Amino acid sequence: MSSDRVHSRPGGFDIRPASGKEATRIYDGIWMSPGLSNSYLIVTPEGRVVINTGMGFEAPIHKALFAAVDTAPLRYILLTQGHVDHVGGVDCFKEEGTQVVAQEDNRACQADDARIRRFRVRRSAVFWAEAVSRANASERARPKGAPAPVQSIPVPTLTFRDRFDFELGGWRFELWATPGGETLDSICVWLPDRGVAFVGNQFSALFPHIPNLVTLRGDRHRFVPSYIESLERVLDLEPELLVTGHFDPIRGKREIRAELERLRDAIRYVHDATVAGMNRGEDVHTLMREIRLPEHLRVGEGYGKVAWNVRAIWEGYAGWFHHRSTTELYGVPPSRVHPEIVELAGGANAVAARAARRVDAGEPLSAIHLAEMALAADPDNRAALEVMLTAHERLLEESGGENFWEVGWLRHQIAKTRATLDG
Repeated sequence: MSSDRVHSRPGGFDIRPASGKEATRIYDGIWMSPGLSNSYLIVTPEGRVVINTGMGFEAPIHKALFAAVDTAPLRYILLTQGHVDHVGGVDCFKEEGTQVVAQEDNRACQADDARIRRFRVRRSAVFWAEAVSRANASERARPKGAPAPVQSIPVPTLTFRDRFDFELGGWRFELWATPGGETLDSICVWLPDRGVAFVGNQFSALFPHIPNLVTLRGDRHRFVPSYIESLERVLDLEPELLVTGHFDPIRGKREIRAELERLRDAIRYVHDATVAGMNRGEDVHTLMREIRLPEHLRVGEGYGKVAWNVRAIWEGYAGWFHHRSTTELYGVPPSRVHPEIVELAGGANAVAARAARRVDAGEPLSAIHLAEMALAADPDNRAALEVMLTAHERLLEESGGENFWEVGWLRHQIAKTRATLDG
């Protein structure tokens, strides 16, 4: 049986920067402020704990909403992972004496972000243009003289390898390393006396959809065996409230177990089917087309996709050399000879006409291959640009609008092609 949660919970297009009027109580003493990644407040008799801080520009909103709940000293900031949307508000929140706690690979993960920052920002803009626009609007609305928000690159004051426990005001906290998810420094914050587990984006930004093992914006590969190991670590805790990085928590021990087990079995199925295909000698594109989840393991593809994970698993084990062509070993892409192929085929108009026939035959991907050849020879060829537009519109229609990354890319390509045609 497929997951009902896939359809009842919001999707990737519903992720928005923090803008709430008040924090939401999700459990006695625990409050949530939604954002690009949610921030959480725990109030104890001996002080407060914040779990994740959002982006730098939205942290002042989180902080103000939490201050309306309680103004006791902030004893701890706990970071479930090192991504910028979890750590960006640390400097805004941090007080004198606040401990910033993270898994010990946090610095390495933040170093990755810093190392390829321009690359990742450029790629991310394709998908997060609306969020960036909202952030810019928020910045323009900042009162005159108010300090500009800072995007933190925090250095944790306390790190741990596998587990760290502490107690505050009668609340017991257990921090467990779960490095198989989005980052190597992912952790689960477990409150054993209350059955509450904070997992951040451990199991994908959209729960319970299949995860991205490689993202379109660019990240390190995520490996299935460690993903499953970390998932089972949370399963063993038997949480009664699962608090995720986005949207509302999932309640009920039985339902949480069912969703986690289905997610585990789905990603294991894709992994095992891919490895079996590799050992049979099948190529990656065949496996991307053919591997599908059985109905009882359907967990949604709103953020990751089965086909993309097939490729990620393949290349995670075998690397980028697919033994198809000697040219894979060198820095000359197939597009280098596209103009000559177009010339042999009778010119860009002739290739564009053939591409148009492919679109009409219901083969938009083949049409894009041909149109890209025509445009390599003649970048302003209107017939080829029109094929590109139609083919991408067809793919967007066929996608069903479910996957955040796929839809974002297709919309970007459609807008760019329209602008070129109108220019």
